[in-house]
This record gives sequence, structure tokens and C-alpha cells, in this order.
Amino acid sequence: MLRGVENHSLPRTAAFFDLDKTVIAKSSTLTFSKSFYQGGLINRRAVLRTAYAQFVFLAGGADHDQMERMRAYLSALCRGWNVQQVKALVAETLHDLIDPIIYDEAASLIEEHHTAGRDVVIVSTSGAEVVEPIGELLGADRVVATRMVVGDDGCFTGEVEYYAYGPTKAEAIRELAESEGYDLARCYAYSDSITDVPMLESVGHPHAVNPDRALRREAGARDWPVLDFHRPVPLKQRLPTFSVPPRPVLVAAAAVGAAAATAGLVWYASRRRTALS
Repeated sequence: MLRGVENHSLPRTAAFFDLDKTVIAKSSTLTFSKSFYQGGLINRRAVLRTAYAQFVFLAGGADHDQMERMRAYLSALCRGWNVQQVKALVAETLHDLIDPIIYDEAASLIEEHHTAGRDVVIVSTSGAEVVEPIGELLGADRVVATRMVVGDDGCFTGEVEYYAYGPTKAEAIRELAESEGYDLARCYAYSDSITDVPMLESVGHPHAVNPDRALRREAGARDWPVLDFHRPVPLKQRLPTFSVPPRPVLVAAAAVGAAAATAGLVWYASRRRTALS
């Protein structure tokens, strides 16, 4: 149970949420694979591989080494993709694809934190072309996400400028705490992945949500609360319960192409399938 309304004479506080499998039931980027295919960004074979990658992700996710290999691969695959096209594809299908997979428990927590006077910050390894609009849909105050260099032609150059993963998530949270005046000892954090331990241990109230095996062990060893989110419910079905109006989303560590993150997970799925064959 969350504590009551914040005493505003004290330093500000925030709740930091990982996105995939913490707030929504699937991978945010992989969910848009059909949209990317219809928009000509990926081919049919990639769509099939992406479906398998979604299965692998839901079954246990990718560890640190696999994520690092993804980062190297995705930057090459998305080179030349038009950023505005990616944003347009996401905007066109956001409500149809994301609204139905938002965990009811996560939406309630976001609402409770806002009611208590805390900011809500989405902190995701996915790209802000996907994370920003999802954050806005959820009423988040800020978004921290990976960003990729965009050339003068408006296309991805293939270079990753900022990778919101592991320790860099914790660094971004500390920078936000300094700039926004958050008291991290009184802040909250939520994630499903062992790779987010640096983020979780940077706040006074860490929570493991639908944790992978490694994080479940870590949470047990550290006596962190473990939450089970399992009810994806469209926000429109939660009204008027979920009545917090969308707040302006300020990008703390902005964007990488949604397509880029998808590309990395497609590569991982292909590698995993080869290893199993």
C-alpha cells in the first residue's frame, strides 16, 4: 500500500517505471511490428521473426550480453529509416495496439502515485518514438528512453547516442533527481528485469514486478516487495477510475527509433532459433 499524499514542504518525489512487462504486457517495440511491415520498414520474414522474438521476450527476456549484441546490430539495421515515418506509424496504431495491453495494476499504481503528489517517470530501453506516446497515453510526467542520432535528412544515421539500459538508467534517474529536486530515498521504482537492479537500488522503495528468475532471487535476498501484474485492461474500460489527464511528457533522455529496438530483438530471435536448431 502506498503512503498518503506527499507533504509538499519536503523535497519532491517520483515513481520510476520500466515499461515492457512492467506497465504493459508485451514488448513495446515488437508490438508495432505489423505496423512497421505495413509501412515498408521491415519485410514479411522480419515480421515472423519478430513474433518469435516476442515469445522469447515473454518467456524470459534477454540477458546483458544478448542486449549488448542487440545494440550493435540494431544501429546498422535501422540506418536510413525516416524518423517521421516511424512516429506516424506509431501514432496511427498506438491506441489499438497499446491500450489493450496496459496492466490494470500498473495503471492503478500510476494513478495512486499521481494522487499522492508524485511525478511518474517511464524509464525504458526502447526508443522514445514508441515510449513517448505511450508515456503520454499513461499520463506520465517524463520519459527516459534510448536515442539515436538523426541526420540532417531526418533519417537515422545508425549511431546510438544514448542507450537507456542498466547503469545508464540509474544515472538518468540521479540526474533527474538533481534537476527536479527529487529525494531518491523517498522515491519508488518498478521493473521486471535483473538488468534494472541499478535503477531499483537507486531509490528508497524498489519493487520487482513480474520479475525474471534472477530478479526474483535478488528481490528475495534484499527483501524487496514482489508484485504480480496479470490483468491487461484497456484504459477506456477503467474510466472513470483512470481519470488522471495526460500530463506533458518531457523527454529526459529522449529517443531512438522504435524500429531500431525492434531490429535488435529480431536479430536475437534469429540467433536463438539458429542455436536451437
